[in-house]
Amino acid sequence: MTHRTLVRALLTSAVLAAGVMLAGCDSDQISLAQNAKANQPVPPKLVAAMAEKDMDLQSPILVRLFKQEAELEVWKQTRSGQFALLKTYPICRWSGDLGPKVREGDRQAPEGFYSINPSQMNPQSAYYLSFNTGYPNAFDKSLGRTGSELMVHGDCSSRGCYAMTDEQIAEIYSLGRESFFGGQKAFQFQAYPFRMTPVNMAKHRNNPNMPFWKMIKVGYDHFEVTKQEPKVDFCEKKYVFDAAKPAGAVRDPVFNASAKCPAYVIPDEIASAVREKEQRDDAEMAKLAAKGTPVARLNTGIDGGMNAIFASKIPEGNTGLSEGGDSQALASMSLARAPGTIPGTVNPPRPNLAVQQEEPVVATTSSTSVATASSTTPPANTRVASANASDKSEGFFSSFARKVGIGGTADASQPAAKPPAAAAPAKPKVAEAKPQSVVRVAPKAEPKPAARPAPKPQVADTAAAAPAATSSTQLAGSAPVVQTNSFDTRFSAVK
Repeated sequence: MTHRTLVRALLTSAVLAAGVMLAGCDSDQISLAQNAKANQPVPPKLVAAMAEKDMDLQSPILVRLFKQEAELEVWKQTRSGQFALLKTYPICRWSGDLGPKVREGDRQAPEGFYSINPSQMNPQSAYYLSFNTGYPNAFDKSLGRTGSELMVHGDCSSRGCYAMTDEQIAEIYSLGRESFFGGQKAFQFQAYPFRMTPVNMAKHRNNPNMPFWKMIKVGYDHFEVTKQEPKVDFCEKKYVFDAAKPAGAVRDPVFNASAKCPAYVIPDEIASAVREKEQRDDAEMAKLAAKGTPVARLNTGIDGGMNAIFASKIPEGNTGLSEGGDSQALASMSLARAPGTIPGTVNPPRPNLAVQQEEPVVATTSSTSVATASSTTPPANTRVASANASDKSEGFFSSFARKVGIGGTADASQPAAKPPAAAAPAKPKVAEAKPQSVVRVAPKAEPKPAARPAPKPQVADTAAAAPAATSSTQLAGSAPVVQTNSFDTRFSAVK
């Protein structure tokens, strides 16, 4: 009996030790499956799908992700050695814009090719479960790009991450866990702005990120034509895919993201297939551009996107930069079942108030609007309250003199004829004290008799003369609205 107990204890210790070695984790992370969340089995329905597609439970996986479509794909290796699509997961929330992440705090979710090893899996995530994307990779670092803790996680909340529901990330985590248990050392994570089709490339042909997107499209095409995980290297601050040593070379080429590229070749069967695909895509893209395919709008100020299936379940839901955001599409999905629980704290994509703020109502006069157009001309969507010179009130003697033809030009001694800048030094803080007067009252230029001393500057005149003093002052009714359940207020926890 004692012997059996000892054997059982030794076996248990060996299993735990193997888990630690396999995970390769930090000292605070014991294993891939150290709690109930991280140890959930792969759902039977998904296991049945694997059997139908000739896949083993613990065969390698590969993950692709698309922002515009708000979809995450899990591919799995079949017994033939090629990868096949196992399941597509709608993304609950991603943040930022289409394009790569550049610096810490820019809210951008990364784009590019990354490698996920067991140490990047987090069974103790504050967002249910997660894995670290590995940003920045060697390419990102060669360009001086910064950022950390960029995850794929649950909780449907994002600040530079890709957020799923808890149920979705539990499935994705279990698939990654099983592939590691099966011997896969790391799985590839490919993140794209959109599916790299000729239509999408034509729509975004004027985007400044297009050179980067064309570069990673090469890796996209390598996977499309081979259905094999492309080998990724970096040199001369660019991606290199499926590089091999030249004929006659003794050693494999050594790559450095910031150094000159070594001598390498791409296998002919891959290079020719990719070249043919690129030629077809380029021809189709040129044809679409010639037909006048509309160009996607730039700098929308909208923060990220959300799959339509989730947006249809949220009051005033919006897909943002993702597809299917029109009301008809959302209405058609309102009865469909959401793939997971949507937290009550989720925020759908909204315009970025730091980029797009509500424009105030500006009061101008026709006599000064042209002279000050460069500094006071409101945007096209700004409501302007104008006051014509003919509408201004004037004194009796001035009116009489004008009618009989005396003093046809304005008297230089009249205060009304002085440029607004002359009144600026008088009391520059008046406009700061009552900024609402700029909105409520159109400036009046009421002439005074010359014998009287110059009056004190009017509030409207002071505001017009000192735009710098009011440029940072919020006008009444234009204060940005801050959502009470903003994700930023909850982001103090470590992912």
